[in-house]
Amino acid sequence: MARKLENIRNIGIIAHIDAGKTTVTERMLFVSGNKHRVGMVDKGTTETDTDEEEQNRGITIYSACVTFKWKDVDLNLIDTPGHVDFTAEVERSLRVLDGAVTVFSAREGVEAQSETVWRQADRYQVPRIAFINKLDREGAGFERVVEEVRQRLGGNPLPIQMPIGLGPKHVDDPFRGLIDLIKMKVQTFDSDGKALKETPIPEELRDEADFARQAMLEELYNYSDEMTELALSEEAIPNELIRKVIRKATLAQMIQPVVCGSALHGIGVQGVLDSVKYYLPSPLDRPPVEGTNPRKEGLTEVRKPDPKEPFCGLVFKIQPERTGDFYWIRVYSGELTENTRVLCPGKDKKENVAQLWQIHAQKKERDGKVPSVSSGDIVGVIGPRFAVTGDTLCDSKAPILLEEIEFPETVIEMAIEPESTAERKKLGDTLEMLKRQDPTFQAVENEDTGQTLISGMGELHLEVIKNRLLRDFNLNVKVHKPRVSYRETVAQKVEVTGECHRLVAGQQLFAKLTLILEPDEQIEGVRILRGGIAAELPADMMEAVMEELQSRGQGGGVIGSFPLTGLKITLSGCEVNPEQSNAMAFSIAAGEAFEEALKKAIPVLLEPVMKLNITTPDDYYGDFVSDLAQRRARVVNTDSHAGMTFIEANAPLAELFGYAGAMRSLSQGRAGSSMEPLQYEPAPDSVKDSFAF
Repeated sequence: MARKLENIRNIGIIAHIDAGKTTVTERMLFVSGNKHRVGMVDKGTTETDTDEEEQNRGITIYSACVTFKWKDVDLNLIDTPGHVDFTAEVERSLRVLDGAVTVFSAREGVEAQSETVWRQADRYQVPRIAFINKLDREGAGFERVVEEVRQRLGGNPLPIQMPIGLGPKHVDDPFRGLIDLIKMKVQTFDSDGKALKETPIPEELRDEADFARQAMLEELYNYSDEMTELALSEEAIPNELIRKVIRKATLAQMIQPVVCGSALHGIGVQGVLDSVKYYLPSPLDRPPVEGTNPRKEGLTEVRKPDPKEPFCGLVFKIQPERTGDFYWIRVYSGELTENTRVLCPGKDKKENVAQLWQIHAQKKERDGKVPSVSSGDIVGVIGPRFAVTGDTLCDSKAPILLEEIEFPETVIEMAIEPESTAERKKLGDTLEMLKRQDPTFQAVENEDTGQTLISGMGELHLEVIKNRLLRDFNLNVKVHKPRVSYRETVAQKVEVTGECHRLVAGQQLFAKLTLILEPDEQIEGVRILRGGIAAELPADMMEAVMEELQSRGQGGGVIGSFPLTGLKITLSGCEVNPEQSNAMAFSIAAGEAFEEALKKAIPVLLEPVMKLNITTPDDYYGDFVSDLAQRRARVVNTDSHAGMTFIEANAPLAELFGYAGAMRSLSQGRAGSSMEPLQYEPAPDSVKDSFAF
């Protein structure tokens, strides 16, 4: 599996749902000769959407990796979901990729999840190109979408192609081909998109093409003195130099080259592949990865993308399988060989690398077993047992711990319970397996009720999990309705003293502990500071206090036993009796102080608020605004073009259950929407009062 590093492209396809990511991937495989027939999303025959749920819904749920060649480059391409409920798949993919293709629908333009994935790519500093798809659709707009990328995403899009016509065949000037602004040639395609024909630009399009090319060159002069000098001396600028400057500016994330087409009809996909080859980075173009040395605190380790460096890789996805979990690993440095052992420094465990496989879609590639892989590659590994998503694997002689992948908190939960005792262990094992696969899925068993609470990123996320439990694992479970994942915090700062005066096993116990409890929005969960009493309290008693407070902090609050967040506890005073004080006494005092402080500090219920984006025909705008007002939503932005209105609103998740159905009723099925978690905000008293103290 030895490949030249400079010819490897680890890229992802990212976009809003229904922008055409999977269709783009499918056409790439066909145009490159990797497939002999084009799969269709609507028919469930695509290479990357192999799960039954994906095929039934016509959407991508799980990221899928395909490896193929285009000309002289080797592509490891990951097709990611567009629905916000599965944003973790995008998060972990962008963490390990070198470049990305962002797909936009020419009709809908920049949508809610477009903004989310763009921000994710910004966070991981991933260079990207933009593909404006669906130019053959009614209401398509090329320049409008380019401007939206500039205004709404803060990008610097640089069109290197322009469309000939816009819209479907029945309009006066339909979309029928492209003009390559570098070659200055018209590109047309046969019916399946595989054969590309280049012809001179006709006279009626020459002025428009010249203007677009000049605009492209004017932007590129900012990044190349050589190009500027040639322009000033009125000399021709070689195409190779133009591509070189575009690549340089793209890798520096100063521009995003824009290509266009219609993936469904195979128009423009070759331009996407060429742009990946010319402008997106190889592993050599990315900075070396940095991490810490787990054996020498504070020491920074660096690994270059070089086979001669010590091995270092990151686990970014786990597929549970009956024959052993299948680990997706990005190799950053060194070489990884089958039948070897590596270190998982995050767990301080040795891991076996039994087999290495080339990944194809959601499965191991047939005849794709390989003896070794080198830096810059993505590979499937069978053998590890302890590592989880985000863990580092490395050479045990040169340990390094890379930064983990951060995932958003869950916002919705649902209770499930086994129908019989025999099913309980099977359910527990299955949920543990699903948690390994999906870092945004959580499951906690309530020993008192026998129910298990599963939580995720949205209604669709939990529905997919539920269907897998019932269909794929044949579990007999009762499933309850989803409910909101509330949080609890406090409104004010209080100082409380907890005391212990108890007779236990004939011994009189005494302890007095004073703590300060206060809200702090910057803290996730509960943070405990020892304050100034560390010198006064013996080590065993201090340890008992910390353990008790940590246990209480991980428990529920006083409104509805919801998880606590945004709390800071500072230990401010203590009183010790040499004969009557011990660890148990201070544990009791700490527990009493914590509970009293929670009640005195005025408990606050926090509810998840979603960012809701709606696209509706103008005629239904008023109906949507009225409906949103009834749902306690705040409209924060509206925009209108081409007969469609775009509404951005912030709304409590509790008011949005079943919103897809309500939206269809309001618009006769013509509107669309998406939502993503925004933040937690204090819930109104009417919601708080519905929970018994």
